[in-house]
Amino acid sequence: MCGIAGYALKNVANEKFKTYLNNAANAIQLRGPDNEGFFFHQQIGLAHRRLSIIDTSASANQPFAIDNRYTIVFNGEIFNYKQLQTQYLADEKFNTTSDTEVLLKLFIRYGTQCFQWLNGFFAFAIYDKMEDKLTIARDRFGKKPLLFCHNEDGFFFASEMKALLQFGIKKEIDQASLAQYFQFNYLPPNVSIFKGVEKLQGGYFIEINQQEIKTRQYYKLEIDYTKNQNLSYDAAQKKLVNLMNDAVEKRMISDVPLGAFLSGGIDSSVIVALASQQKKGLHTFSIGYKDEPFFDETKYAELVANKYQTNHTVFKLSNDDFLNHVFDVLNYLDEPFADSSALAVYILSHHTRQHATVALSGDGADEIFAGYNKYAAEFKMRNGGWNNEMVKQLSPLWKALPKSRNHTTTNLFRQLNRFAEGAKLPIAERHWRWCSWMSEENVKELLKENAASVSKVLEQRKKKNLENFSSKNDFNEVLLTDVNLVLKGDMLVKVDLMSMANSLEIRSPFLDFSVVDFAFSLPTEFKINGSMKKRIVQDAFRNLLPPELYNRPKHGFEVPLLKWFRNELRSLIEDDLLADKFIIEQNIFNLAFIQQLKKQLHSNNPGDAAANIWALIVFQWWWKKYFV
Repeated sequence: MCGIAGYALKNVANEKFKTYLNNAANAIQLRGPDNEGFFFHQQIGLAHRRLSIIDTSASANQPFAIDNRYTIVFNGEIFNYKQLQTQYLADEKFNTTSDTEVLLKLFIRYGTQCFQWLNGFFAFAIYDKMEDKLTIARDRFGKKPLLFCHNEDGFFFASEMKALLQFGIKKEIDQASLAQYFQFNYLPPNVSIFKGVEKLQGGYFIEINQQEIKTRQYYKLEIDYTKNQNLSYDAAQKKLVNLMNDAVEKRMISDVPLGAFLSGGIDSSVIVALASQQKKGLHTFSIGYKDEPFFDETKYAELVANKYQTNHTVFKLSNDDFLNHVFDVLNYLDEPFADSSALAVYILSHHTRQHATVALSGDGADEIFAGYNKYAAEFKMRNGGWNNEMVKQLSPLWKALPKSRNHTTTNLFRQLNRFAEGAKLPIAERHWRWCSWMSEENVKELLKENAASVSKVLEQRKKKNLENFSSKNDFNEVLLTDVNLVLKGDMLVKVDLMSMANSLEIRSPFLDFSVVDFAFSLPTEFKINGSMKKRIVQDAFRNLLPPELYNRPKHGFEVPLLKWFRNELRSLIEDDLLADKFIIEQNIFNLAFIQQLKKQLHSNNPGDAAANIWALIVFQWWWKKYFV
């Protein structure tokens, strides 16, 4: 796991671009604290920051070159590199035991064809000196980030925005992206907060040859029932177990300490159960919540840890412990990102890094196997019944009742209200609304530069994000949309940023492409029915997990934003980031809307005000860092 940056200039480089590249590498040193390296040739510059995982020797440092022709900078891991080495490069001699050398030699021999063979997560750049060609690729689902900008000076790329900005790129906010940020609390995966800065999409690669830039796709996730159309439910469970066993085994390779996150939920417990069969005494890590017993699930994690005799560590934290890390998270973000659960991921990564350099996680299972509550709501919506009609008819009541996430009853009212609102909308529009924290109408009221000025762009982006919905009303279309929007834009960004802020590599076996492809070959009833979400995952691994993990409500962790905003962080809101004077001078937001939101925050009916305020705090903190 590493960080990369580089450029391909229109003219031969002068010294300032070498300085820029050095600054870019410094900006991402937490991604690679173990080594730094550079490559320069005429108009090409490449930089690499290394977090040593596989072959930690100096011989595997990067940039890595072969024959004084090919040079690579590589962020990520290729988990099947040994198999690829045996299958495609058996006649080659190797100077390292690294996946980097295997990857580069595969590219030299097979070109971009080899990308489809790679099982892992990655973003890499390969320069061919003879052809004067730079090839940049990103893994299938975009687990590893890659941002780029093409301007009058040339083509620039980096693992993070803070590094890319070192090349003197103009900082102008993209108003359509700003509107989308406040709608979702994150940026969709194919856009950035700045005009002119793009993100290479997962499953794509770019070729730059004498400033001719071509972008091509090498992988696309699709719903394909032909692959396993005759597979019974029992046979599908067995196949899933085999695929997951293989995915976990591939991700156990490491030359540094490796452990696993263990939350007490089904997904992380599955990973720990499978990994423990391959490594006795696996080190596992959980967060416990001293002040929030309702959200504390460490007792379930300990059941799994005891069953598999793992070396289990629980980090018992108070709300003050979380509050103390808020500014660490805010300071690391180089684009607005307001998923508040990032705080928990940051703290878990921070503590885990004291014991391990690599951690396995259960990320991805909810999106591909239908694990979220919103999927249960969608299933109920599609299958009708008198309960649905009653909830819809009582819509005025839900609207009037107090709603918030901080109490069981008010959270129920909030969910019923969202359900009733969604019932009025077509399927695709309903899903779009349920993915949102703030309605499109409220976003227009919030922003002073009315979102109507970018309405055409927003509508085009919306249409693109919802392109997988068809007249078939296939439930897998909902999941595919979430993989491309929520997983790539929110979940994977969160895990990558918060783990890399702590120099920790996180591996997600559920996102092995063979598992994901398999998931989208399965019919809806294998994943969800009227009584069970993530059905095939729960059933396939039932014999491996303690029975107490089943038939219980999963709470997850809610950051106590409302409490903080009414108490510890109130001054930050009232006297600083959302102070009337600052809002007026900043000239981005409508003051009346901000005032109303703050009033709602302190009312008996806060609704989602805390989440919306958090999005504003994140943006304001970021704006001050980059524009003041």
